[in-house]
Amino acid sequence: MLYENEKKVYEILNNLQIPYTKYEHKAIFTIEEANKLNIDIKGQHCKNLFLRNRKGDKQYLLIIQEWKKVDVKSIAKQIQSSSLSFASEERLYKYLGLTPGSVTPFGLINDSEKQVQVLLDKDLEEQNSISFHPNVNTATITISYVDFKEFLKWCGNNVEYVQV
Repeated sequence: MLYENEKKVYEILNNLQIPYTKYEHKAIFTIEEANKLNIDIKGQHCKNLFLRNRKGDKQYLLIIQEWKKVDVKSIAKQIQSSSLSFASEERLYKYLGLTPGSVTPFGLINDSEKQVQVLLDKDLEEQNSISFHPNVNTATITISYVDFKEFLKWCGNNVEYVQV
């Protein structure tokens, strides 16, 4: 069964002529759970963290390789921001239309006012393909990194590269 939020992802990718491979699986909420799936999902798996600055007037989606540890102080310094922290579930839903466990850059299609800034790990540029949830945590899709950048361009959100 396709949920509306997931369906929009496939429609947009198809409209942009971005090929993808879809893998269906049980609901997963963490990278650890994803790694226990008995599925050979191609591409670099990514961790997506929804952050906010201290005042709460700026939202960020940090996209990094799944195995990396995040030093939010370092990220804040790189983007010249006040301290960063994880945003609430309410904030995640308000800006990206997502729930915990399904955080993904495809949620940017729900950010019509372009209020979320994307922070993209520079090391992802070395990947041929990357994998994300399609706005639900019961599937994973893989697309090329080049096509992912095209998707981000289409979204229109500000993108900044960071070193994690």
